[in-house]
Amino acid sequence: MNVLEWSFVAAVLMAATPVLLAALGGALCAQAGVFNIALEGQMLWGAFAAVVGSHYSGSAWVGVLIALVSTAAFSAILAVGSARWAADPIIVAIGVNLLAVGLTGFGIRVLFDVSGTFSPPDLQGLHRMTFLDGVPVVGDVLARQSPLVPLAIVLALALAYWLSRSATGLRLRGVGEHPEAAGSLGVDVTAYRTTVVLAAGALCGLAGAQLALGNVTVFTENMTAGRGWIAVAAVMLAASRPAWVLVACVGFGAAEAFGFRLQGVGAPQQLADAAPYIVTLLVLVATRLRWLRRTREVAV
Repeated sequence: MNVLEWSFVAAVLMAATPVLLAALGGALCAQAGVFNIALEGQMLWGAFAAVVGSHYSGSAWVGVLIALVSTAAFSAILAVGSARWAADPIIVAIGVNLLAVGLTGFGIRVLFDVSGTFSPPDLQGLHRMTFLDGVPVVGDVLARQSPLVPLAIVLALALAYWLSRSATGLRLRGVGEHPEAAGSLGVDVTAYRTTVVLAAGALCGLAGAQLALGNVTVFTENMTAGRGWIAVAAVMLAASRPAWVLVACVGFGAAEAFGFRLQGVGAPQQLADAAPYIVTLLVLVATRLRWLRRTREVAV
């Protein structure tokens, strides 16, 4: 039950990484003015595509590449619907989530002739960074992780820098905050939003690949189990700022890792499974209260 050890930190990072990758995609979309709640469905599709690619190619990294590309293509539904056709992104995203559940459930039956879970003994998972064994602290935290774990952290920091320091990042923020003003200055608002939604889909593909080939080596129907919605909550809590998204996702990862530790001391599995979602509800309440406080301050 000890949480003051490096193995617990490693468990937190492993649990947080899929949520973080998806939340970074959601944060980018929010910065461009598209509220993306399709993260759950896109992550689920990414997990399925990663397992299919790994199974048929014999290489987990081919599975990651297929997940990245195919999920970006899958996100074109939201990109075209919301950015180009100006449809309500909430309605389109709900349709994407439902479509992902149906397609992956149908696909596992057609491709593998199974239902529920697909876990063949020859399925290749992502290799661990065992070369870090023996390195103090770093080895304890990262030696048993896939390379996507440190990549997610680097991406969060890089995106934070890009949004605040680069010309294109500042234009993207302008597209989200004042699209009419950005358009009057010659910025192609539709192109920016379309590109960002596709990039967010690629990040969700990486999230699904980490979940199915990094955290475990299996595909199970609906295996995202609400992690996409936790990513949406992280985006809301962090006000779409990637650096704070990282902090929020680490908090959610800590809740999930702590839930697993609770199982180790005999706590009911249901209580352990509920831990990250309880935190999510508390976050949503806190976000709402913060919004109400700011509204009162503006009114005064």
